[in-house]
Amino acid sequence: MYKQQMKFQSLVCYLLLIAAALVFIYSLGLMTDIYGSCYYASAFNISGADIFYDMQDFNTQLTTAGIILIACSAFAFISNTHSRRRYYIANYVSVALSSVANIAVSVWIIINVSQYRTQFLTTVDFEKLKEFCEKYAQTYSDSTFWFDIGYVVCGFLVAVTVLYMVNLVWKIKMMKEEAQIIKEGLEA
Repeated sequence: MYKQQMKFQSLVCYLLLIAAALVFIYSLGLMTDIYGSCYYASAFNISGADIFYDMQDFNTQLTTAGIILIACSAFAFISNTHSRRRYYIANYVSVALSSVANIAVSVWIIINVSQYRTQFLTTVDFEKLKEFCEKYAQTYSDSTFWFDIGYVVCGFLVAVTVLYMVNLVWKIKMMKEEAQIIKEGLEA
């Protein structure tokens, strides 16, 4: 049982780092389609094309949040949360820090991505944008792929965070059982 828990613990810490890296990678790709079709179109007063500029602050903050999540996940490795048999204060801090950061960032991303997705779909004049892109050899896209994939990235981040917390509960249970076995051995 201890070996299974230790393998699970290590796996979850690596998944946590991967999930944080995915948030960072997502931040780098989020503006891809919007840049191709809306960057120049906004200068020609195409309705809704200014979403590219509206999203700049959010995208910058998202990139920063991705880096922070990677740092929080790396703290699990610095504190040996991925390989310790017994947890100490730093391990509990690592779990708490990553869990709170992951949940908070996920909620923040979903709220903002939903707002910008709605803005994209309701304010952009796709007919004029398509004409503009064809006329000036720009890349036209009315795809919401990068908005939609944000939900998947956040879902994965939350799922891994839940596994991280489940691991903590399992670890506490295992440490109590181990302490009980030691106590019984000393009494005998």
